[in-house]
Amino acid sequence: MPETRLDPKLDLDTARATLDSQPFSRLLGARITAFGDGSAVLEVPVRDDLRQQNGFLHGGVLGYAADNAITFAAGSVLGPAVLTGGVSIQYLRPAAGATLSARAHTVQAGRRQAVCRCDLYAVDETGTETLCAVAQGTVLRVESRER
Repeated sequence: MPETRLDPKLDLDTARATLDSQPFSRLLGARITAFGDGSAVLEVPVRDDLRQQNGFLHGGVLGYAADNAITFAAGSVLGPAVLTGGVSIQYLRPAAGATLSARAHTVQAGRRQAVCRCDLYAVDETGTETLCAVAQGTVLRVESRER
């Protein structure tokens, strides 16, 4: 069971502002649709320039989404000064659809690190979801730059 959030100011608006401060996330058009209590949902709209040669969403986009969703989920319990310690991803099937939805939740959290899992779904225009990858990651609390 994850521990309680450390900072009551860590809310969906703060998470969105943090994501928006990442140039690469803006380039991909990523957005956070849920955040808090050890969980986060990150979505990426699928565009042609994010596809690989066979027309499927590039695996690097899935890796990005898993990494960021996992880090946001962990940050909701560890606080805002966190970095990914490692992520592993298993691709189950090619991702095709209109939106990629990365849904992460904290499996275990201590004072200095959290382990999170992320399920990645390709969502088509009708809302049908297909699980296309699963990921797990470790996130570490770091010394804040503000100190």
